[in-house]
Amino acid sequence: MTLDKGVPGMVLKVDSIGDSDLKERLMTMGLTPGIKVKVLRSAPLGDPMAIGLRSYNLAIRRKDAAHITVEEIEA
Repeated sequence: MTLDKGVPGMVLKVDSIGDSDLKERLMTMGLTPGIKVKVLRSAPLGDPMAIGLRSYNLAIRRKDAAHITVEEIEA
């Protein structure tokens, strides 16, 4: 499953980050394999989405979230 398929309330574990223009930047900001993230909400038209990780919230475009492979760990 990829992060863009997540719905608000889901808690996910990042498995890998595929090649994209933002890969290095996302990893620098703490989005690394093994980290837990929680899908918080989506903008009114669905893009971007907000996720919570470590001690902050991050808004990410769904097109970029499609490169992040995750697995659900809680509903």
